Amino acid sequence: MKTNIKYILGLFIVIALTLVSCSETEYSLGNLNAPSNIVINFEVVGVDADHPNGNGSGDVKFTVTADNALSYKMDYDNNNPLDLAYLENGKATKKFTKTGVNTYTVTAVVYGAGGASSTITQDVTVRSDFTLAPEIVTALTNDASKTWIVDKSVPGHLGVGPWDPTSTGPAWWSAGVDEKVSTANCLYTATFTFSVAAGNYALKVTTVDGAFTKTGALTTLPGIPGSGGEGCYDYPGGTSPFSFAPASSGAPAVPAAPGNSPSTQTAIILSGVNTFIGYGATLKEYEILVIDPNYLYLRVQGTETGNAWYLKLKPAP
Repeated sequence: MKTNIKYILGLFIVIALTLVSCSETEYSLGNLNAPSNIVINFEVVGVDADHPNGNGSGDVKFTVTADNALSYKMDYDNNNPLDLAYLENGKATKKFTKTGVNTYTVTAVVYGAGGASSTITQDVTVRSDFTLAPEIVTALTNDASKTWIVDKSVPGHLGVGPWDPTSTGPAWWSAGVDEKVSTANCLYTATFTFSVAAGNYALKVTTVDGAFTKTGALTTLPGIPGSGGEGCYDYPGGTSPFSFAPASSGAPAVPAAPGNSPSTQTAIILSGVNTFIGYGATLKEYEILVIDPNYLYLRVQGTETGNAWYLKLKPAP
């Protein structure tokens, strides 16, 4: 036993001396300078002598610049929970929809090397003439709370077509009845509860069988794997505020051609990244094509450029 202990101790000392004698390599992350000289430039669309707060569209064009910047994000209203939207190349156009002339405090977060970040705030005053039809709120929320599901019993409950104001129908592909039951049943078991209280809107998503989406690169939902095809992915659900806004597609209220749908010209805009309606896309604007108390027909700009996805929902039983 003593011989074994001496052998083990001797071996340990040799290894320790060997490690100490090895040359050490030094690594450097370089200068982790936080972004500086941040500036938020903005243009309220339609400002002139007669319209000092814009033309009523509510559109504001933002450009954020900074030294040592690698990426940019923006929170558009400090009065609401933090909701950072990515700004490609530091540029974005935001549509503010609160009726009348309102001032918003926006915050830009600029990221540099190693995750170093800096922030800046700016007040923006803009006019919006958007008027929401009260019957849309009533149909969607029952003026309190209402839960919807994708209606697998009707053809076209899921479809794909071009993202084009003159084509408002699933011209490329349309699902048949029960189309995804065997391959992606989560499309039908997820529930979407829209609620309103004191003028504030919220969406609660419950996903007992996961979320119907594509890969992590093609959805904003957190935790989705970065590779894989269309299908059901583990996702716990979530809750977020939402708002209504004029639909950005420009689709008319009257169908442009047979097979197209009319549009209410109103959209549901989801906040944050953890909610979706039917299909977890990268964009959060779901245009309401048709709505009544028993039917909700939506389209959302697809994950692939130029695509529109169509969804038909009904109230949950």
